[in-house]
Amino acid sequence: MTHTSFATTTRGLNRDLPPMRLYEKAKKLGIWNPSDIDFSKDKADWVKFTDEEKDLCLLLLSMFVAGEEAVTLDLLPLIQAVAQEGRIEEEMYLTTFLFEEAKHTDFFRRFMDEVAEAGTDLTRYHSDNYRQLFYEALPSALNALRVDASPANQIAASVTYNMVVEGVLAETGYHAFFTMLERNDLLPGLRKGISLLKQDESRHIAYGVYLLSRLIAAHPQEWDNLQTQMNTLLPSAIGVIGDAFARYQIVPFGLVEEDFVNYAMSQFGKRFERLEKARGASLDEINRVAREAEEI
Repeated sequence: MTHTSFATTTRGLNRDLPPMRLYEKAKKLGIWNPSDIDFSKDKADWVKFTDEEKDLCLLLLSMFVAGEEAVTLDLLPLIQAVAQEGRIEEEMYLTTFLFEEAKHTDFFRRFMDEVAEAGTDLTRYHSDNYRQLFYEALPSALNALRVDASPANQIAASVTYNMVVEGVLAETGYHAFFTMLERNDLLPGLRKGISLLKQDESRHIAYGVYLLSRLIAAHPQEWDNLQTQMNTLLPSAIGVIGDAFARYQIVPFGLVEEDFVNYAMSQFGKRFERLEKARGASLDEINRVAREAEEI
């Protein structure tokens, strides 16, 4: 496909669009280096952990590092779909996604190599529910955009990636790490990296809410598709949490399964309410709400 014009020499860039505002934040806040994080205290803490405490940490780490690798591998079709529509402001912001997801993969693997000395065979921690989401649903939804970048497929991809993988599972995982480690002042390097990573992911989720809101506002007939996709994937996401707790007779660090299921459902419900408000809204209204949202 050839070009007939360029936005930067015909209309310029709309710096007031929510994706461009997120791009500004990414340039300012997203430039951190996993190699700069000090793991010396983490190494001292790790050797004092019980076998079950180490096992729970490795379980979470194995799910995070594989999940970050999965989105790094599978993200390109979404960027391409947005680019093909000429949405240069959104594409500019999406270029930061790939860098950040790769950086998150780097961070978790570095901790696993230098602190946990985890080895490489960690797939035993990936339950059927986890595999259903990360081995099947995520690549399937995103790669469908290679052959059909319709609004329906864009909705399916963003729901899977931004709303469920990031908005439910990743955020619940951060909550687990901080609940385990913050109150006991353990693994400060891991906590530092996760706090920076969480900042990156909050921008990703904000864009996902914006993208889905824009698509639903323009294609209200796709609401049932969005709702079905979210409700279809939610049981597997909650199942991942249940699978983790089922490994232990006494859960390390005093974690309580109900707390994390409730947290996951709360995150899901919060985003679902935002998306419901997009039905029947104008694009100007979508942009205004996104700019005013806490994430932006």
